[in-house]
Amino acid sequence: MAENHKKKIVHVHIGRENYKTTLTAGNHELLSDEPESKGGGDEGPDPYDYLLMSLGSCTVITLKMYADRKGWPVEDMYVELRHFKDHAEDCTDCKDPKAKIDKIEKEITIKGDLDQDQLNRLLEISKKCPVHKTLLGQMEIDSVIESG
Repeated sequence: MAENHKKKIVHVHIGRENYKTTLTAGNHELLSDEPESKGGGDEGPDPYDYLLMSLGSCTVITLKMYADRKGWPVEDMYVELRHFKDHAEDCTDCKDPKAKIDKIEKEITIKGDLDQDQLNRLLEISKKCPVHKTLLGQMEIDSVIESG
């Protein structure tokens, strides 16, 4: 793998317990698991939950930074996210289940004395958070495997 001193590194471990994984990022440790309906123990959010949480936290952090810089009176923010698979709007073969794409709905609620122009600007800024841009951008994943 390429050398880069600014790489973000996390570790993920799975042992003998069905689908329960330990995720480590620096000093922080989290659990991930699959629901019981999929053979897991439901001891933590599933991987898609973490994907949505990543996008949601990046969104509100980006919006908070922007509102603070502008001096806008934002009191509180919430983001509700939903992930599902659906056909693209321009679907040509919508009967084929393989023609479905991943979709995320992101609903942002902002409390504060803001006018509609400010809310519209915040909606545009929400699409500029780094995780949002990563998910919509071109990405490469280089994988290697070793025994040990």
